[in-house]
Amino acid sequence: MQPKFKQYNQGQVELFPQRLDDYIGENDPVRLVNQVVDELDLTTLIQSYKGGGTSSFCPRMMIKVLFYAYMRNIYSCRKIEAALSENVHFLWLSGKQFPDFRTINDFRGKRLRNQINSIFSKIVLMLVELGYVSLDVQYIDGTKIEAASNRYTFVWRKSVEKNKVKLENKIRHIIKQIEKGIKEDNRAADETPTPINSAALREKIHELNADQKRSREEEKQIKELTKHQSKLQEYEQHLDKLDQRNSYSKTDPDATFMRMKEDHMGNGQLKPAYNVQISTENQFITNFGIFQNPGDTSTFNDYMDSFEQKYERHSKEVVADSGYGSEQNYDYMEARGIENFVKFTYFHKEQNKSFKNNPFLTDNLFYNQQGNFYVCPMGQKLEFIGQYKRISERGYHSELSVYQAKRCEGCPLRGSCHKAQGNKRIEVNYNLQKHKNIARTNLTSEKGLMHRSRRPIEPEAVFGQIKSNRKFNRFRLKGLEGVAVEFGLISIALNLSKMTKKSINQAKKGLKVAKSTIKNQIFDSILNYSHEWSMIFN
Repeated sequence: MQPKFKQYNQGQVELFPQRLDDYIGENDPVRLVNQVVDELDLTTLIQSYKGGGTSSFCPRMMIKVLFYAYMRNIYSCRKIEAALSENVHFLWLSGKQFPDFRTINDFRGKRLRNQINSIFSKIVLMLVELGYVSLDVQYIDGTKIEAASNRYTFVWRKSVEKNKVKLENKIRHIIKQIEKGIKEDNRAADETPTPINSAALREKIHELNADQKRSREEEKQIKELTKHQSKLQEYEQHLDKLDQRNSYSKTDPDATFMRMKEDHMGNGQLKPAYNVQISTENQFITNFGIFQNPGDTSTFNDYMDSFEQKYERHSKEVVADSGYGSEQNYDYMEARGIENFVKFTYFHKEQNKSFKNNPFLTDNLFYNQQGNFYVCPMGQKLEFIGQYKRISERGYHSELSVYQAKRCEGCPLRGSCHKAQGNKRIEVNYNLQKHKNIARTNLTSEKGLMHRSRRPIEPEAVFGQIKSNRKFNRFRLKGLEGVAVEFGLISIALNLSKMTKKSINQAKKGLKVAKSTIKNQIFDSILNYSHEWSMIFN
């Protein structure tokens, strides 16, 4: 019997049908992307285009393509360009238009630079309307993501400051030789030399060049000063870029060298990276922020301000780990009426018996509030001797009370009590103690236990999906603004993916309920019918 094959003709006029959406499933995520972007208000973005000239690609179409590309884990503009001519979903979204990779990259890196936060917050507000999130609670955590810069071109603050001091000493020596020590000898021997800046040195070189009567040796020294002036200016530029940081990358000055968990070399090597902070609720990302400092503690206030700027409100509750439990952060939440479920450094350790049973710890010492003194295990008083203020790197003032014992000599417990010379001395921060008591009460309450059980499956799980499942381990754009665009896109893509799954699950549940209702109605009608017939025959 002759086999039969389906018709095959490569010379057909139309490769695809007239309507591309005939090939797209009813519940396909691409339809949700299309619907969401169609509902977005893009007035600000559209107004950023200048009138006249050649026509531009529709910004709404470009956003759809980028959102769907990031949902499909396609982050390269060249791969997006290829998908626009190979993938029916991209063809449908673009309306059979084919922007090249340069156009896509310019739109992503330039057009979205000042728009990504607004677009992100509008999509989150859609999630609020759908009931997926409430913005009443934030589960906050941070991670480091590698920058798109060379790993071996870096600048360190200590090295710059050290070399700058050496260079200034050389410059002083040369100036001293030129001026024959007239001005330098008037300076006291113990006087600290003032720093030299490049602008003042340039003026000094100009002043020396104005003198026509110079020896050959002096001309040589002035040339050397000119070389040193350019190097000094370079050091000053390095320090300006560093600001409060300890390092930066030469190929991406906004990136700071940080210790990464994903260390492919396994030797604890520092890499140029950004500290990414996110807030989640029901595993939807409700806020994100990009920071240059590696520690989470100092990012909290600015990050919370960004949440307020996006939504014109603060969340009612904040849940975070001990990396955020500082006095400044607790003060911030208290001032804004935010209920904190933020752990402090020794929250878990103080639950252990070894901590509770250690009589020498400050937290376990007996305190006499009326007399304002502490009592050590041997019964000696640690009396109040004064207060002082401690200023953090970010300029926050903490007030500490100091207590000291009068005589610890000969105490049989001294070796276990303290190892410092002199009498035992403790410092107490009463404001921080107050905040710790509030946090401890909140964290051990029923609601606190619920938040603590949810926190590991909220932001940490989301970071796992981004970095492991979606393979987003390194940025492709440079600078704080470029990095914010990229992470904004991956956050939106993740939210849209979860929105698609939830809508599909709800549709399935609705279908099951409908089927169950129909079955029950049929069953009831059969029972009624049989009951009527039984009444007739009886």
